[in-house]
Amino acid sequence: MPKSIVVVGTGYWGKNLVRNFGDLGALSGVCDIDHTRLEPFLEKHPGLKAFKNCEDVLRTPNIDAVAVATPAATHFELTKRALTAGKDVFIEKPIALTYKEGAELVRLAAEKKKILMVGHILEYHPAVIKLKELVMSGELGKINYIYSNRLNLGKIRTEENILWSFAPHDISIILSILNEMPDSVSAHSGEYLNAGVADVTTTILSFPSGTKAHIFVSWLHPFKEQKLVVVGSRKMAVFDDTIPRDKLVVFDHVIEWIDRVPVPQKHDGRPVPIEDKEPLRAECEHFLSCLESRARPRTDGESGLKVLQVLEAGQRSILQKGLSIDPGQTRTSPDYFVHDLAVVDDDVEIGEGTKIWHFTHVQSGARIGKKCVLGQNVNIGNNVIIGDFVKIQNNVSVYEGVTLEDYVFCGPSMVFTNINDPRSKYPQVGSKFYKKTLVKEGASLGANCTIICGHTIGRYAFVGAGAVVTKDVPDFALVVGNPARIAGWLSEAGRKITFDKDGVAFCEKSGKRYKMGSDIVKEIS
Repeated sequence: MPKSIVVVGTGYWGKNLVRNFGDLGALSGVCDIDHTRLEPFLEKHPGLKAFKNCEDVLRTPNIDAVAVATPAATHFELTKRALTAGKDVFIEKPIALTYKEGAELVRLAAEKKKILMVGHILEYHPAVIKLKELVMSGELGKINYIYSNRLNLGKIRTEENILWSFAPHDISIILSILNEMPDSVSAHSGEYLNAGVADVTTTILSFPSGTKAHIFVSWLHPFKEQKLVVVGSRKMAVFDDTIPRDKLVVFDHVIEWIDRVPVPQKHDGRPVPIEDKEPLRAECEHFLSCLESRARPRTDGESGLKVLQVLEAGQRSILQKGLSIDPGQTRTSPDYFVHDLAVVDDDVEIGEGTKIWHFTHVQSGARIGKKCVLGQNVNIGNNVIIGDFVKIQNNVSVYEGVTLEDYVFCGPSMVFTNINDPRSKYPQVGSKFYKKTLVKEGASLGANCTIICGHTIGRYAFVGAGAVVTKDVPDFALVVGNPARIAGWLSEAGRKITFDKDGVAFCEKSGKRYKMGSDIVKEIS
């Protein structure tokens, strides 16, 4: 077996890959941007090479493969670079955050003739392998229903929600043992800790064969539960991964019709003997075997894509309040990019080159200019007007009544309002109630600041992080605090400017001159 694998990312899960590939004699190096994590591995494995960045790994010719265990948002870029550099890749789930990106990785692996394996670890669990054998042999009869619970208290994440963190395990098992794709996915979620990040989701998969599957995941549960139940017409099977013994039990329960009434006939469970082997060890051994034989992995890129399709459909269903989604649906545009997990209503204008990222909702009537970037979990209200080259960071809601001119920057989690006297008991819905807010060209609104409605933010003004704007802000002004007050003046390029005795200032970065007069700054030729 090759002994030239480098594990990239040695944190929460990566350290387990280091342990297994090291015990198998296949580990040649470790890589992590947090260099302090590498020291214990170097002490335990003398001769192990430490890499401080992925580029050094990919430039090293005698490394055949990399195992990537970094945050999910980095999976696509790291895997693409590794495949392009001619390395085989083991990538932890999910393969990417969009089907489009995942498909590109699969295509690239085929083009480069490289192994691409996705870490869906439970498909290597001895109990799951045996469960699939029972299903395929027909011992359980026709599979009517599958339900799974994957519950725990923590580890709570903010870079991905519970659907993307926990559910891939169960989705991969269900798709594997049924050997078919669902034609309908419906999901609901609850957000309790961080806005825009689901802590609990319930997902229903409907399959062409008539089988239905139910996936319940949560990191807000009082105890750990990892259980999957397969209900067949002849027998039922339970896989419980939290107990030390008898992880797979078959029940000969049947439903008999007596006097035209269904009557359950219960029987004691029968433990199914399974091999006592760590699933991750089996997964790592399988990857090494594929490197040597050049055979297609059990959990190859194609299987990872199928899981990704279901995840995307589930996320889109959540954003559309449980609407049934066909995971085969795709959306493309030659002029602009809309992430598959974003929702764009009808009657929306989007300019050329604009990018709209996941969990974002653009509501009807909105007009977005060219080459804008809308980050994660952004909401654009009805009839909002956004100019060209606007950047809106994560977790920002631009409500109806707000207009953003060209080159406006909205920092993470900053807030607009559009009504001065909101009451749930006395709702004010409709444009006639909304106070207008205008953010002029080039203005920057810092993270977590609040813009009270009915005011104008001047050209190239800068609202500091956390400031609360309660009145108009002049052009080029820097305002901070609550309520926001003028603390200085900035050039178009964002450099602080100081006026001479004649009230004139010059910015070397922008090459422009400014004149102060009556607390108003103007650009002069």
